[in-house]
Amino acid sequence: MFLDLKCCFLGEYLMFLGSTMEQRGRKARRVRGYLSVMLLWSVASAQSRYSIPEEVSEGTVVGNIAKDLGIDKSSLKGRKYRIVSGDAEPLFRVSHNDGVLSVSRKIDREQVCAQSSACVINLKTVLENPLEVHYIEVEVVDINDHSPEFPEKEKLLEISESALPGARFQLKPARDPDSGHFSVQQYKLSQNEHFRLEVKDKGDDGKIPIIILQKPLDRETSKSHYFILTANDGGKPPKSGSMNIEVKVLDINDNAPFFSKDIYSVTLKENAPIGTTVLQVNATDLDDGANGDVTYSFSNSINHNILNLFDIDLLTGDITVKGRIDYEEKNKYEIEIEASDQGIAPLTTEKSVTIKIVDVNDNAPEIEVTSFSRSIPEDSRPGTTVALISVNDLDSGPNGKVICTLNDNVPFTLSPSLKDKTFSLVTKSPLDREKKSEYDLIITAKDAGQPQLSSEKTISVIISDVNDNSPEFAQSPYTFYMWEGNNPGDSVFIVKAFDHDENENAHISYHLFRDGAETNKLTSFLNINSETGDIVALKSFDFEAVKTFQFQVVATDSGTPSLSSNVTVHVFILDQNDNAPVILYPVSSNGSAEGVEEIPRNVHAGHLVTKVRAYDADIGYNGWLLFSLQEVSDHSLFGLDRYTGQIRTLRSFTETDEAEHKLLILVKDNGNVSLSATATVMVKVVEPKEAFAASDVQSAAKDDEDSDVTFYLMITLGAVSLLFVISIIVLIAMQCSKSTDYTSKYLQEPNYDGTLCHSIQYRSGDKRYMLVGPRMSIGSTIVPGSHANTLVLPDRRRTSEEVSTLVL
Repeated sequence: MFLDLKCCFLGEYLMFLGSTMEQRGRKARRVRGYLSVMLLWSVASAQSRYSIPEEVSEGTVVGNIAKDLGIDKSSLKGRKYRIVSGDAEPLFRVSHNDGVLSVSRKIDREQVCAQSSACVINLKTVLENPLEVHYIEVEVVDINDHSPEFPEKEKLLEISESALPGARFQLKPARDPDSGHFSVQQYKLSQNEHFRLEVKDKGDDGKIPIIILQKPLDRETSKSHYFILTANDGGKPPKSGSMNIEVKVLDINDNAPFFSKDIYSVTLKENAPIGTTVLQVNATDLDDGANGDVTYSFSNSINHNILNLFDIDLLTGDITVKGRIDYEEKNKYEIEIEASDQGIAPLTTEKSVTIKIVDVNDNAPEIEVTSFSRSIPEDSRPGTTVALISVNDLDSGPNGKVICTLNDNVPFTLSPSLKDKTFSLVTKSPLDREKKSEYDLIITAKDAGQPQLSSEKTISVIISDVNDNSPEFAQSPYTFYMWEGNNPGDSVFIVKAFDHDENENAHISYHLFRDGAETNKLTSFLNINSETGDIVALKSFDFEAVKTFQFQVVATDSGTPSLSSNVTVHVFILDQNDNAPVILYPVSSNGSAEGVEEIPRNVHAGHLVTKVRAYDADIGYNGWLLFSLQEVSDHSLFGLDRYTGQIRTLRSFTETDEAEHKLLILVKDNGNVSLSATATVMVKVVEPKEAFAASDVQSAAKDDEDSDVTFYLMITLGAVSLLFVISIIVLIAMQCSKSTDYTSKYLQEPNYDGTLCHSIQYRSGDKRYMLVGPRMSIGSTIVPGSHANTLVLPDRRRTSEEVSTLVL
């Protein structure tokens, strides 16, 4: 009954203790009261058993052992009453004074008894003199002072998204150091749609939480799921502990990569530098890890040429230029791109990328000449087609639009044809080969791009000859001077004509125009070389017989039809010194040039003895006569005038002078090779009376003779002068139209007023020449190489003599 009572008290005490855990201030006082009541003895074993809640403070009285065991309190100290314990810090101590058992330090049941259902501490007390051993049991009663605790605050579960509903995943249970009803009694799982909780009771091992998959997982929808598992004990109020659970959904390769755009289209300029990024494709794979790592490549079906032009980065998807991009080769590329993940069984997605090439003005126009007539006749009409020109530019749009032009100042033009970029090269004005026989035509083609590109092509067009030009003579008319006495068969002069045409059209032949007219009668004495125009005289001409004549030469080309022209040739016969002087006085009865002159002895100096008269049929220098004394008996007595032929006394006669004097007079002309004649004058000195008688007779005879000679001489000179005047007028009229190119080197200087009418001086090298003639025109032609009569002129600047050529 005592044991029952003890148990009843212990139960009430535990209930009371559990309800008053939070009122620690009053706990100690109530425990002391209850300990005094709960002291019980074991009748059978004489053991004392006490009960104490855990966590009581130090010094709390467990019970009075001496009293309960009936031990005299006064002997406790003497008998060394003590608790035998091996702990360095025992949980209990006993007082030597009154035998009260108290708590020496705070007792943690879970530490002392671990997970035992009943926590009883056995104490052994000892008394000496006599030795007594008493055993005491102290039961430490559990209180709910611990919350359930999971081994991990954070729990990571990795579950494949391929896991099927119903899959079970066991978790480590929560632990509560408390025992009995205060241990873990239940688990709760926070609300979620994928998992539910199931608890498995394993008896002494406690309750095991298990989560069960009730809905399939999808990592692409949610990579992780979070919820809380809570463990509650049986206390009132219950204590709990929780664990955060993260379910990481493990990926499987169940998603193929997908591109960020439905359509990839980009423009790219041709000739883009190698390495230029065209565009970047981007694909995403919802899977994770290698299953979500995307790599890029060209499709296996792609054209091989594209692989030479473009490249794609394996990781970034950048498409770059690898080769030369030419719009003219292809203006658009369709490239199939593959995006593949790195799963064990890779999934691949294809996407088409369109690259449109933008034209750049990188091609100059190309000029092609077709149907080209290299040679066209000069009589072609305007609009005649010479060639067909086609121009091509591989570029497009404005870059391929071509403007074609021709160089300026040419009689050609480009005419657009009906076909695009095709032109006709045609003549635009009459052609004249004689002005220009060949044209270098520069065809320039320019496009409309920026920057503008152009090209040129040069073609040569030859203008073929047409016989449209008559021969032209070098001079018109010709004026030639020829010496009389020419050798028959010798070339006397030459005419030359030229034709602006070419080849046969320019081949000229010559012939003399003979129509039987009186004016052309002398052409029978001439002949002309048909090829060279060299004119040959068939007879010798005499100045005294023919002084001038004219004829016509015809020049004809070999064209079809042939063209011809003629020229008048004026020929002037130049006088040669072929006539010797003729003595007119004195002339004897037998015709010899001899005469006798009588003069009185008493004449003074300067007396005119006589005058020698002579005539030369030649003209000019050839007819200019000079007189000189060849023989004279006394040079001091007589003198002869060089130009007039007058013989005069130089002094008076003396008694010692001879009565008869012979004078030999030489008369010579001034030709290149002088011709001469002599006359003999016998001068007789007589006394004055004889002289007067003789002089009267002689004077009468002389007067009659002089009158006749003078008359005939005047007629001859008048006729010659008239002929000269007519010749000069004709010459001037012909020379008015002639150029005077070669006269600039002449220095005109009249220097003589006598027989000669006109003279021209000029210098050639070291020689100075004088040309003398009857008022010759400045433009008159001088026959080259002539050697006429010469006149020796002293050069005032030189000591040597220079020869002047006389041409008449």
